Amino acid sequence: MTVLVFVRRFLTDYARNPVNVLLLVVVPVVFVVVVAASLADFAKLLGGSGSAVQTVTAAWAAAFLAGIAMYFQIAATRDTDRRVVIAGFPASRLVLARLLTGLALAVLASATALVALAARTGIEDPVPVIAGTVMSAIIYLAIGATVGTVVRNPVNGTVIVLFVWILDVFFGPAIGATDRVATRGLPTHFVTLWMVGLPSGHSSHGGDLAWALAWTLTAVLASWAIVSARTGRARGHARRQSRARTGQLVAASQMAWRDARRNPAQWALFVLVPVVFILGSVAVTPHKPITVTLEEHGRRIAHSLPMPDVHAATMAPLAMASLAALIGLFFLFDSRESDRRVALAGLRPNALLGARLGVLTLTVLAATAVSVATVAQVFNATRWPTYVAASVLIAMTYALVGALLARVFGRVGGVFMAFVLPFLDVGIVQSPMLHPTPTTLATWLPGYGASRVLLDGAFTSGFEETVPLLIGLGWLLVLGVGVALAYRHAIAPAAPAACAGSRRARR
Repeated sequence: MTVLVFVRRFLTDYARNPVNVLLLVVVPVVFVVVVAASLADFAKLLGGSGSAVQTVTAAWAAAFLAGIAMYFQIAATRDTDRRVVIAGFPASRLVLARLLTGLALAVLASATALVALAARTGIEDPVPVIAGTVMSAIIYLAIGATVGTVVRNPVNGTVIVLFVWILDVFFGPAIGATDRVATRGLPTHFVTLWMVGLPSGHSSHGGDLAWALAWTLTAVLASWAIVSARTGRARGHARRQSRARTGQLVAASQMAWRDARRNPAQWALFVLVPVVFILGSVAVTPHKPITVTLEEHGRRIAHSLPMPDVHAATMAPLAMASLAALIGLFFLFDSRESDRRVALAGLRPNALLGARLGVLTLTVLAATAVSVATVAQVFNATRWPTYVAASVLIAMTYALVGALLARVFGRVGGVFMAFVLPFLDVGIVQSPMLHPTPTTLATWLPGYGASRVLLDGAFTSGFEETVPLLIGLGWLLVLGVGVALAYRHAIAPAAPAACAGSRRARR
């Protein structure tokens, strides 16, 4: 069957970068084995069910992987699919092949997550757990396909998919309360309730299953209709090309800034994501004290602080780190080919790098400013200059991490890592809500120095974190050198003997 031939070709193309396949295994293991216990503790702090979180992490991991993988299956292949349709292949069959390819990837991710769950805690009620994990993956398969059809820019698309996923996970019934009216519209709300047997308060157990199936079927049908409509339109889109100027740093900066301005949706997302994430986190946090260990007068002292203040102060850097990593990932990765051509035309690589890093810095600073301004609405830091400086340090560190991830993992794998790394580092390991005193692992991660400085500025009256500050600046320096070397190598002219067909584009 022709459709199956296309599915095999699409899977082969996805597996061409072995990192993509590896991460389909690694990411579920990380969620289910490494961070499940921490997420369960976090859920207990917010009034959720810790045991439910242990189980539902398999569904979260499968959904995350399916959504991102399907986004790139649709968004990165739009022009190719249109040429295939123009050549005479039925659009409905091509859409079916793409969705079946995504389904195969979702099943692989679901199977890995379930195996990890079985190895870690066992599966007491296998039917709802397995079915719920697969349904979650299918729903996010449809979300990724829909976003990939509508949103072509990879920064915007991946941020939207991750934004929906974050809302779904952190404001859903497993971590928060099960009976909130506002969260019933989240994609896997009813899937989660039925999967782990939580009392919803607004439906019976059978009713939750019916709603879960309705969500799954509606998501698939809607994505089919949207992808089919877009694939069937065989219209070309003219691309505007940047004209190189003879100026060096100024001209390169103008070119880079022009590229950034062409994406106004990106700037809207940079405002929306931190605002919703930070204000929503504070809204669901119980008003009770929590103990945090801070450095004061040369020794560590345990402070009892309001939990909403600690949550607000620490959610902002997580939002900034995640956004900054995605910005860095695509800002340098997607400009490689055009920058290589401009360099061949005579523009110095140092000028190009300076321009790209300059605009990257401005973009990260803008996203950081929105996050800090949002935090200021619900939390008053003891020393704002220190808090703001630490926020910038975290954001710039992960922007450079993202730029390196693009070089190592490619597009699809890079997106997985650009979310997982700041989530593990800033969101889990450095979190004072989960670890009142920093662990040994925390000191080895990029976010350690800036996170300690941020807490110092948020809750203490005098600066005591000189060593963490130096560690944070050291990370920034090392990452900056690494990005500079990787960028110069990326835009270097290809060897004359290398043929174009031998170069593999990472996806």
